[in-house]
Amino acid sequence: MSGSKPDILWAPHHVDRFVVCDSELCLYRTESVGNFEVKAGSLRLSEDTTATLLAINSDTPYMKCVAWYPKYDPECLLAVGQANGRVVLTSLGQDRNSKFRDLIGKEFVPKHARQCNTLAWNPVDSNWLAAGLDKHRADFSVLIWDISSKYTPEIAVPAEKVRLSAGDTDAGLVVTKPLYELGQNDASLSLCWLPRDQKLLLAGMHRNLAIFDLRNTSQKMFVNTKAVQGVTVDPHFHDRVASFFEGQVAIWDLRKFEKPVLTLTEQPKPLTKVAWCPTRTGLLATLTRDTNIIRLYDMQHTPAPIGDETEPTIIERSVQPCENCIASFAWHPTNQNRMVVVTSNRLMSDFTVFERISLAWNPTTTLMWACGRHLYNCSEEGESSSGEKDVATKMRQRALSRYGLDMEQVWRNHLLAGDDDPQLKSLWYTLHFMKQYAEDAEQKSPVNKVPLVYSGIKTILKSSAERKTESYKHSWLGSDRQTGVIRYQSEERCLALQLCGWIQKGPDIDVDPFLNSLEQGEEWERAAAVALFNLDIRRAIEILNKGAALGKGDLNLNVVAMALSGYTDEKDSLWREMCSTLRLQLNNPYLCVMFAFLTSEPGSYDGVLYESSVAVRDRVAFANMFLNDTQILRYIDKLTNEMKEAGNLEGILLTGLTKDGIDLMESYVDRTGDVQTASFCMLQGSPGDVVKDPRVQYWIENYRNLLDAWRFWHKRAEFDIHRSKLDPFSKPLAQVFVSCNFCGKSISYSCSAMPHQGRSFSQYGVSGSPTKSKVTSCPGCRKPLPRCALCLINMGTPVSSCLGTGKSDEKVDLSKDKKLAQFNNWFTWCQNCRHGGHAGHMLSWFRDHHECPVSACACKCMQLDTTGNLIPAEIS
Repeated sequence: MSGSKPDILWAPHHVDRFVVCDSELCLYRTESVGNFEVKAGSLRLSEDTTATLLAINSDTPYMKCVAWYPKYDPECLLAVGQANGRVVLTSLGQDRNSKFRDLIGKEFVPKHARQCNTLAWNPVDSNWLAAGLDKHRADFSVLIWDISSKYTPEIAVPAEKVRLSAGDTDAGLVVTKPLYELGQNDASLSLCWLPRDQKLLLAGMHRNLAIFDLRNTSQKMFVNTKAVQGVTVDPHFHDRVASFFEGQVAIWDLRKFEKPVLTLTEQPKPLTKVAWCPTRTGLLATLTRDTNIIRLYDMQHTPAPIGDETEPTIIERSVQPCENCIASFAWHPTNQNRMVVVTSNRLMSDFTVFERISLAWNPTTTLMWACGRHLYNCSEEGESSSGEKDVATKMRQRALSRYGLDMEQVWRNHLLAGDDDPQLKSLWYTLHFMKQYAEDAEQKSPVNKVPLVYSGIKTILKSSAERKTESYKHSWLGSDRQTGVIRYQSEERCLALQLCGWIQKGPDIDVDPFLNSLEQGEEWERAAAVALFNLDIRRAIEILNKGAALGKGDLNLNVVAMALSGYTDEKDSLWREMCSTLRLQLNNPYLCVMFAFLTSEPGSYDGVLYESSVAVRDRVAFANMFLNDTQILRYIDKLTNEMKEAGNLEGILLTGLTKDGIDLMESYVDRTGDVQTASFCMLQGSPGDVVKDPRVQYWIENYRNLLDAWRFWHKRAEFDIHRSKLDPFSKPLAQVFVSCNFCGKSISYSCSAMPHQGRSFSQYGVSGSPTKSKVTSCPGCRKPLPRCALCLINMGTPVSSCLGTGKSDEKVDLSKDKKLAQFNNWFTWCQNCRHGGHAGHMLSWFRDHHECPVSACACKCMQLDTTGNLIPAEIS
């Protein structure tokens, strides 16, 4: 404006027009152009929009403030406040409606000339225009004009009042009598009408904020404050008002107008403008002097009457619409979060404030995020393969199938997993063999064997270091070759072979059952390799031929069988040379290691031991048979470290459920996030010190939280029961118990057996056989227990020993077996009046009554309970 920075206003009812106010009024229209070239005479506002100048109005000099008429018709009517206090109605372009043509050029003149600081149209009665003026000792500073007024002064307007006017003024267009005069001997710096009532006006006066009620202008409600500039009402919450002073913004609640409910962070430079976003709830924009940054304050919740010490939650952020210093900005009235800014040299920019994106994972692996008024959802579509599914999806499906809870046939848990994961299969077979041998050892009662079986093959083999392992030459079965192969055997190695699943329990090394199971599973190559490692080359050839005959195996199995049949132990033979060269071209790793075994030197079997595609249990079983004590310990240590680093569950066979096993499982969880498998595995036969490890407890609690998040309450309860069976120390303490009215301690029978009480049952009135025991006093303070409202005997006395029990009591005896706490003896009371007694007596009473059995109590106990009609039927 004149002598000041330009301002900008969006048209209230034209979403594509805005006005820039400086020394003149310039009307622009915005257009969307995309990537097309800008038309001649248009200004580029952003990558997608341009602005075209439609009209210029320079008839109103000395502008100090401008307000756009709020109604649709007339469409381009503006009120301009001038430096001499006059308010002039002007227009941009000729209005075709002659009904409002008489308003153009109309002036409203105060008694005394002084600067007009602010203008505000009444949003309900659009004929009312409020003007805020500087202070004058004999005049009012808030004048409310009626633009439809026909009042014409009887005398001419004094010359000093029109000296700033442009040209001659028609006396018929001058109004000097305002509709209301407010704020005498004060200055008005800002104004806004309150939307909740058309006759309430909020004014920022010189030292206070005042609310004027036009129905009674002699009274006003005000609060003393310095924050009197730029008062503006939140369009989405009409009781919330913002104002500022220098670099500080105050947020007011008109329902509690004594002080600001919130004071925003003070800015280092003075503020020039604050404005609420008309399309976004609770978003306030502020602009400081000489900066290119607009600060946004997002009020997260619609405020209610707020206490003295609480403040609403806000999120502060800054946006930079352009590179140059911003003179003013204006929110778009309908487009969400859109604004236009203007710089001091009248450069304009169209800018959209992007919302913060809030991401949230649904417990069922659905991703949701909010952006502005839109809510987006992203979920898995189609039937993805098990390898592509998220681990949370896998765990959820496994929990539904009761994965990990099969205690009888532990190996079946890998089937419940739902996918053919070789690591899970190896893990659950390992745990199955460990449990199987532990049960067998427990029947034989060697105490030292039970922890040993769960400590893994690494510990088992190290335990045999003091005892010499037997070595002997084993000849080829079904062959006329005289040369034998050195093999090793001991009790510990036999146990290791059992854990690998090659042999069953017993003193004999018999792999036939294992080979039969492999053939049933059509694992022909693996079965042939195991037979060959047991020096039964004829059985290996038969297995390969059988697999080729069924047509489901490798088509080259007959060729491999033919090659095996030509085996010779001569070192320089052509057969050995060709097999060593061509074995690597075989696709199946078990066929490859078969020829590696046949072509290896005695004691040097690296081609078999370090073939990573072969199952760990098969490589470990092979090492148990063909490596000496030094070699096998070195190999097991190296393989264990590899399994721990890779987080390979097959390594549990080596580490067992020990500290090393926890390290391996930690790597597995870090790699996959599968806390479900980790929890079930560590609980399976683990000693107490392993389960107490913080990492194990962390996995268990996370899995329990997952089940709760999925609302699998019963599944979580099943897991807790399963956990308590395997880990007795995890049993939760009683959370609900009957407490004494005097000391607050539990009065259950178990409390009297606690070590800290140190008293016998007889001291608490308990005597006789357990089925007739009674506790009529608190075990802690020995005060008497409450009396039953019907039999008037202290609670704790069995119903069967109470006097007056008749036929009706026998009918509600819900527990026929004789035990200490039958249902009839339970403590029962009303949650409203606190009266009660034995459960059997209460059921008998409320079968025929609704009121409390205590004579002085009028409580309708039975009617208060929604399950009051669920009284057990009579037992015939």
